[in-house]
Amino acid sequence: MVRKFISSLALIVAASLLLPSAAMAAEKVDLLLVLAADVSRSIDSAKFQLQRQGYAAALSDPRVLDAVQAGRNGRIGVAFVEWSGAGNQHLLIDWTLIGKADAAKGFGDRLIELPRSFNDRTAIGGGIQFAMAQLALAPFESVRRTIDVSGDGTNNAGADVTAARDEAVRKGVVINGLVILTEHPMAWNPDHTNPPGGLETYYRNNVIGGPGAFVMVAKNFESFGDAIVSKMIAEVSQAHRPLPLQASR
Repeated sequence: MVRKFISSLALIVAASLLLPSAAMAAEKVDLLLVLAADVSRSIDSAKFQLQRQGYAAALSDPRVLDAVQAGRNGRIGVAFVEWSGAGNQHLLIDWTLIGKADAAKGFGDRLIELPRSFNDRTAIGGGIQFAMAQLALAPFESVRRTIDVSGDGTNNAGADVTAARDEAVRKGVVINGLVILTEHPMAWNPDHTNPPGGLETYYRNNVIGGPGAFVMVAKNFESFGDAIVSKMIAEVSQAHRPLPLQASR
């Protein structure tokens, strides 16, 4: 009996020692944000570098950091994903707390240094599903969860994009879009980057979803940096507002 008591006591003590780690793992943030970047074949090396540099610069932009620090917790959790064809999704940078300039700069520096993940077709639906899996694994806690999809073409491989979008929205996740327009359509597949009605309309109808979801447009890859700054400020600012009733269920 004494042995059983001592054994039970040891288990209780061991469990109590684990509590601080569990508390740290559930640290509260104002927003969980997955940055999901298109690295499909239509994005050449020059465009790829502009996209990477745009994200890195945006994270360290004082306006973005001011928006982050204005939140209740003063920090957000960010993960960076690259995607292209079906089955080609990669977690480039795992969940990181962004609240101060040094953390944002460190995230951006890593982003610029890491090699490109893929160069395949465009599976937006697969990218959304992979981003959802990362949200489920986030070590931080937030009532706000957003996937930020950037791309320059329509879904042409893998999972149905609207089905993936609808499933994410049902789980309370907001998907926003950053459309990168292509001035000269691809000769072999012009409807991919320049679909009827425009890529912005395609993203609005098929990709974005959830309360307050929006699409922003970069007229070309050179303007991508400014567009992503504006987009991140909008996403972080949304996290400061009361949660819509339909997203709180």
